[in-house]
Amino acid sequence: MNPTPIAPRIGTLNEKPLHAALKAWYAEDGDRFEVPVGGFVIDIVRGDLLIEIQTGSAGALRRKLAELLKRGPTRLVLPVVEHKTIVTVDASLQEVSRRPSPRRGRLLDAFAQLVSLPELLADPNFSVDVVLVHAEELRRPQASRRTRKGWEVHERRLVQVVDHITLDHPGDYVAVLPRDLPEIFTTADLARMLDRPRWLAQKIAYVLREQGTIHPIDRTRDGIRYRCPLRSLPSEHPADIVNT
Repeated sequence: MNPTPIAPRIGTLNEKPLHAALKAWYAEDGDRFEVPVGGFVIDIVRGDLLIEIQTGSAGALRRKLAELLKRGPTRLVLPVVEHKTIVTVDASLQEVSRRPSPRRGRLLDAFAQLVSLPELLADPNFSVDVVLVHAEELRRPQASRRTRKGWEVHERRLVQVVDHITLDHPGDYVAVLPRDLPEIFTTADLARMLDRPRWLAQKIAYVLREQGTIHPIDRTRDGIRYRCPLRSLPSEHPADIVNT
């Protein structure tokens, strides 16, 4: 991708640094930025593709994305923070300290966001780019003592794009499943094989069910059993990236 975007003209007054940096990284020659479409302002228009970058809750874009899909192919860009550096600053935003966060994100964590868009997942015009990033999180003193630890997040900044994967068709969604997952499985099986919490496995299963790539067949004491009929995967398995 071309790292030098066309400078946006409108709608960027309150744009946060992480959002702006991702838009710059994502840009290609010929892109148009901050384009009014049907009462909304779209981050990027690339030919007939409408692209929205969301660094907050994906659910906040539900109505907007639904309206855009009526007009043509629509892509949601979701960053997942794989590595975070916490930078504390004083009231004048001068750096005081920095430390790496022990928490690590994975591309699968994007499914916790996608559960808020169930009505969009099966639409063939809807696609998702999950972007794995290293980001800095600036924290400043909070005036209110009721805030936990007395700090608030001032902003997030992009340090580096580590990797990304596009979920564009059913095969891409199937590829998040482990290679050796049985054709019939529960979310407990999925959580164990992904080495992730069961609540996340339940969200992944919900997304895949709404997207149409797995189907519930019955319920046992261990929970709902699902079947995945699409098990023919490409030779270069995208799960090798997703599950990293």
